[in-house]
Amino acid sequence: MPNPKWRHSKRRKRARRTHYKIEVPQVATCKTTGEPHLFHRAYKVNGDLYYRGQIIVPGKNSGAEVAEA
Repeated sequence: MPNPKWRHSKRRKRARRTHYKIEVPQVATCKTTGEPHLFHRAYKVNGDLYYRGQIIVPGKNSGAEVAEA
């Protein structure tokens, strides 16, 4: 395996790594419940599991029906 011929300074190493950053996640607001959630993720509200504004898995105490796809 090739090895570097010369040592790179701390400044060069840190300058290269400045571009490795964590992006801020995009947060959406549900039109049905008004809850903030991550895009393309299911989320719970009062025990019900929602995805794209529809109940996917109803909670134990919920009387809601599951939407047919």
